[in-house]
Amino acid sequence: MLSPSFGAINVDLTAILICQDRELASALTQSVESSRSFQIMADLKHYPPNQTLEIRLRQVQPDVVLLDLASNLDTACELIQLIGHASPGTHVIGIHRENSSEALLRSLRLGARDFLYFPFDSSAQLDAASRIRKLKEPEPAAERELGKVIAFASSKPGSGSSTLSAQMAFTLKRLTGKKVLLLDLDLMGGTIGFYLKLNHPYSMLDAIEQSGRLNPAIWGSLVSHFAGIDILPAPEAPVSAEVASDRLHQVLQYARLVYDWIVVDLPAIFYRPSLLMLTETEQMYLVSTSELPSLHLARKAIAMLTNLGLTKDRYRLLVNRVNKRDEIGLSDLEKIFNSPVEAMFPNDYFSLHRVVTLGQPLGADCELGKAVEGLAKKMSGTKDAEKKKSATMLETARPALSQT
Repeated sequence: MLSPSFGAINVDLTAILICQDRELASALTQSVESSRSFQIMADLKHYPPNQTLEIRLRQVQPDVVLLDLASNLDTACELIQLIGHASPGTHVIGIHRENSSEALLRSLRLGARDFLYFPFDSSAQLDAASRIRKLKEPEPAAERELGKVIAFASSKPGSGSSTLSAQMAFTLKRLTGKKVLLLDLDLMGGTIGFYLKLNHPYSMLDAIEQSGRLNPAIWGSLVSHFAGIDILPAPEAPVSAEVASDRLHQVLQYARLVYDWIVVDLPAIFYRPSLLMLTETEQMYLVSTSELPSLHLARKAIAMLTNLGLTKDRYRLLVNRVNKRDEIGLSDLEKIFNSPVEAMFPNDYFSLHRVVTLGQPLGADCELGKAVEGLAKKMSGTKDAEKKKSATMLETARPALSQT
């Protein structure tokens, strides 16, 4: 039965409300009347049988189903799947008495597009309605240039690629002012979340699982925000399952539509996720230290990449934690690798320890920060406004990365 009390509301998103919790339903309908976010065309007081729901969807053809997740989460999740199959153009927004992470995660994984909870803040409703409108009328991808993917993989675990990935993301944001995403694809031992002291329930694994139905609502709930950039950390618990190449490609393609720079932290180059990324990136950086085991593995990695058919312009070598007292120099390293070295980074332990302890980005006021900025300028084509010694800064400064 249609709900006549909502017939006069002049909004462009129609909705069916399914809510067994009548107090929750009352609170939502009163809030919707005030916010004018949705026009509720039908109010179902119980979870309907599948056939009944399919009929109502065909009758009303709503833009949105506002679904009670609080009364029976299992039943609600079954209905989310049914709605997705029976009416692909209808988007589900879960409603709840509280900000339940379990209800949010389960509903999003099954295809819900958004989540609202009591007391149903008007701005949250309007934001959800705006995201649904964008889904219904997506912006053409051709209107913006696709973002660039750059990735960092170590020759030996502990060489510092995680530190470089994170600080490069922050530096690109600071230098260019553009949208930056940091991904941690080391699903077994990623440290970006720990390094930045993130407390976020979702991870890169959730994005991969949702790869086939990513949209602004789902993506916005998955990413964490820190110091002006978006982050998808590795999962808290190590995951040994292999990443499907098609799902990873879908995630990266979606990210390219949203961000100008996508910085990916990878496990050691010999692991499968790192090899998968070779065909996805504009630039891959292979990170080594000047220690003999790391140099040895870097040489093996270069041989492997050559055997895979990659030319040396597809990846760049970085050497970090170089001490001023080290006798080995740039020319020596290039002879060892039989390949150019893009940059060398000094062992700036105290600066790195400070920012790791505080969980914050490096500044350009230390040797490590200067070197990261130098590489970021080279990568992005950014020129030093003061025209100081930017052309030689990367060669003369010798900063390094941490063991994360």
